[in-house]
Amino acid sequence: MEFFLGVDVSKKTVDICWAEQNLFVKIDNNSSGFRKFRKWCKENSINLQEVFIVLEHTGGYEYRFMQFCESQPIAYKRVPVLEIKQSMGMCRGKSDKADAFRISRYGEEKAKKLQPDGPLDNRFLSLKQLLSLRKKLVRESAGYKNAVGERRHMYQVDDTDILIRISLEKIKANAKYTREIEGEVLALIKSDESMYLNYRIITSIKGIGPVNGWMTIAYTENFTSFPDGRHYAVYVGVIPFEHTSGTSKRGRRRTSNLANKELKQELNQEAKIAIQHDPELKGYAERKLKYKEYGLVLNNVKFKLILRMFSLVKRQEMYVENYRRAA
Repeated sequence: MEFFLGVDVSKKTVDICWAEQNLFVKIDNNSSGFRKFRKWCKENSINLQEVFIVLEHTGGYEYRFMQFCESQPIAYKRVPVLEIKQSMGMCRGKSDKADAFRISRYGEEKAKKLQPDGPLDNRFLSLKQLLSLRKKLVRESAGYKNAVGERRHMYQVDDTDILIRISLEKIKANAKYTREIEGEVLALIKSDESMYLNYRIITSIKGIGPVNGWMTIAYTENFTSFPDGRHYAVYVGVIPFEHTSGTSKRGRRRTSNLANKELKQELNQEAKIAIQHDPELKGYAERKLKYKEYGLVLNNVKFKLILRMFSLVKRQEMYVENYRRAA
């Protein structure tokens, strides 16, 4: 690619910079803005077929611009915000224009390493949005349940109390909406044969329930966005890393905070269930607990569950207890 453009996306605007020539344009994040971008490229002799767009992974605002890139087509790569920030070194000041310039510089420096993203699949975007809303409803209901329990205990009131009555109605409504969302999620997964097969495979593992299965399908994009289970385990945050420096700092190995905490939290409960109901993992945990803390052992079990999921999906086989492959 000849032209590396840095793009800083916000809700309403898109800042685009070509750092090599110190060129900059600010456009609206809509169709008219994208037409303005094409005109700007033409005026500056930028061939769209030779353009490589580097943009931050904001989690939503960039999707309209990505759809425009795919319609042209223009190669693009979404990069985590923290990765770009840490690659910049010491920076002073902040503005959208400066961010676009720095992103463009990042693309030029990493030109040989960056590979364009694959085609945008709106199914996984929909799955993530549905699961995110479900999580909000579940947490909201948990808050109402706690409030109802505390009010009953402190004031000795019954269900006719207005605060309790409204809270119970909200809990009931949220439960209805949660079931509706879960039905939509399952229907979306069933609409694709490969996705539904992989979902059935990973939920055949003891400890992996429907919610964790949905989240794994969504965030691995049906096991296509991670090459193996170890890379996904790093993303989830269950692999410990070394923390040493010379002879003075000898910290123990620990997991990184740069992880998807939501996936890690969901796996936490699944690992506890797996230890209770899977004889192999139960024996493994009991052996480890003799010389390791419970939290470390739980982390090890989460890693084993991830490796099982990726291994079974790769072989396209259901989980079988006490399975031994023939020599």
